[in-house]
Amino acid sequence: MEVVELSQAEADTLLNMDKRGLDAKQWELPDHGGAISVPLVSYDKREKFLLDIRRARIDLSKVVYQTRGRQVVVLARLDLGGKIHRNPDGEKIGTPHLHLYREGYGDKWAFVPPENHFSNLHDSWHTLQDFLKYCKVVEPPKFNRSLFT
Repeated sequence: MEVVELSQAEADTLLNMDKRGLDAKQWELPDHGGAISVPLVSYDKREKFLLDIRRARIDLSKVVYQTRGRQVVVLARLDLGGKIHRNPDGEKIGTPHLHLYREGYGDKWAFVPPENHFSNLHDSWHTLQDFLKYCKVVEPPKFNRSLFT
């Protein structure tokens, strides 16, 4: 995959840009072991984004919500379940944790999700809604919930 470096200002601008679902398609949320990539677009249609949703097959609590800009740059990723993350400075961050783009490091830094943005990290559907708001997806795509979401 192509490596794209953004300045911190560019990444922050992309993350804070209002986004919407590209079309009216109804997306099926993935069951265990599944993944989808949902196209998003800025309101002026000049920037394209992807919302990735992945669910682990074995660790049923592991879910990943991720927003990418420029098709390949991870702007934000919320990891639910899974392993402890070690930041480049050696600090360990438990789960859940929120990865944010940092110039020169990509998505290698993780943080405790801010409580004022993520109010119920034990409910994956509610957390998806919070993640969409955090990433400024003002008009989210339509999702059909499965048995496990």
